[in-house]
Amino acid sequence: MWPNWMSWNLQYRTSKFRHVYGRPASKEKCYDCVPITHNVHDNQFCAVNPHFIAVVTECACGGAFVVIPIDQTGKLDPHYPRIWGHRGNVLDIKWNPFNDFVIASCSEDATVKIWEIPKPLLTKTITSPKKELLGHVRRVGLIEWHPTANNILFSSGYDYKIMIWNLDTTKTVISNPVKILNAHKDVVLSMSFNTDGSLLATACRDRKIRLIDPRAGTVLQEASYNSHKANKVLFLGNMKKLISTGTSRWNNRQIALWDQDDLSVPLLEEDLDGSSGILFPFYDSDTHMLYVVGKGDGNIRYYEINPEKPYLYYLMEYRSHLPQKGVGMMPKRGLEVSACEIFRFYKLIPTKSLIEPISMIVPRRSESYQEDIYPLTTAAQPALTAQEWLNGVNKGPLLVSLRPGSGVVNSLPQFPEPEPPAKTADLSQHQGWGGRMPLEDVQEPNEIEHRRKLLRVEEKLPKNEQMCLSSSFDIFECPPPKTENELLQMFYRQQEEIRRLRELVNQRDVQIKQMKLESGNFSMDTDRY
Repeated sequence: MWPNWMSWNLQYRTSKFRHVYGRPASKEKCYDCVPITHNVHDNQFCAVNPHFIAVVTECACGGAFVVIPIDQTGKLDPHYPRIWGHRGNVLDIKWNPFNDFVIASCSEDATVKIWEIPKPLLTKTITSPKKELLGHVRRVGLIEWHPTANNILFSSGYDYKIMIWNLDTTKTVISNPVKILNAHKDVVLSMSFNTDGSLLATACRDRKIRLIDPRAGTVLQEASYNSHKANKVLFLGNMKKLISTGTSRWNNRQIALWDQDDLSVPLLEEDLDGSSGILFPFYDSDTHMLYVVGKGDGNIRYYEINPEKPYLYYLMEYRSHLPQKGVGMMPKRGLEVSACEIFRFYKLIPTKSLIEPISMIVPRRSESYQEDIYPLTTAAQPALTAQEWLNGVNKGPLLVSLRPGSGVVNSLPQFPEPEPPAKTADLSQHQGWGGRMPLEDVQEPNEIEHRRKLLRVEEKLPKNEQMCLSSSFDIFECPPPKTENELLQMFYRQQEEIRRLRELVNQRDVQIKQMKLESGNFSMDTDRY
């Protein structure tokens, strides 16, 4: 018999992001002398895109925020022009995801305003909005742009209503929203969309998490778990899961993971600490990393999400002695890929009137483009018009490559219109149309050749082993995709199959190492006797 101390199982877990670290910007690359607001509302008070950073500021009367060019670091002029048009404090600001020069703001004056930043940048204070949305009867605390449809905006107020606005109109004052959601009996604290914007998740002050069909206005799922009081909720990309941050029944800060199809009991609960500040969750669907930022402290915890148990892997924690009031997040298309930057925060430090960028870096020596940590990401073009989405059409986001000099790959890769069978037999000979590239033009040649070899190996395998390799995605029985939705589904299924095969290979490596260890232990016992 082997000793008990030798009868243990080796558990290996490989991850490209195990050693990710946070790197704060130098003093010269920070934004100094910014009069950050002292409002105690639980919002981020900051919005960022590759051109500008917008921050809610303190002002004597009314509400204002400042828009600074992203490259204009250093001290801010005290007389720098602002956007000043609300009669009450500004509570939330959000950039249009499809237009870097359009920003929305909401305020205590019960209005939502849409502002257009002039192309020569700000030379004087702007007081007249491009559009004004009038519908709420109490202050508006949250706004969210639709992730795939153009000119669709959601607003939530202290009248317990969520209003859907169609901005695709020539009117400057819009007083009739296209839809009003009356599913809540208290103030909505957080809103989040799934990938294609067909579902809306909300966290309410009544401690319930709701999953809503926004166009129908119906509540599909409702969580009323007593031991977790949710403040913020967030969809985890295409994993069909939700993450929420809040407090436990013992008032500890807590994160909880939920199954989208069953919100009765969370899949996982984890207590973090006993601080009182709210937790802001941020999720990167490209790297499957979750960042948890605490308001009132200087910590940023980050995890890796796995679709299977144990779901959540703690990676590291960025620590700072300077407390943050809020944070902004740079979209992936604004990151510095040459430095292996996978995420960037903009930390608001009101005690020093400072905005400090914090870059999350994957430590690698090579300066070449690292394709394994930069898959295709969300583009800055809408996939739908406002009317198409209102009519019931769902479509995932368009994708773009972050490779420098990759050209205008600004949409989801598509195949051309179907032609006679004699001409469509070899899909690799087709070219994209309308400036769009076929799938093989976006992928690396090595990856394409690897997939072709995999197909040839599958053809040579016996039928039972072939089904083991392609149990979830049978390549030989799938016709070529003809629409964007079909291509997107095939792309995600291929990515899932690649991930599953990698996990299978890792499991085989662990088994090999275990067998080597057991054989070595057996030989030692044999020599002993």
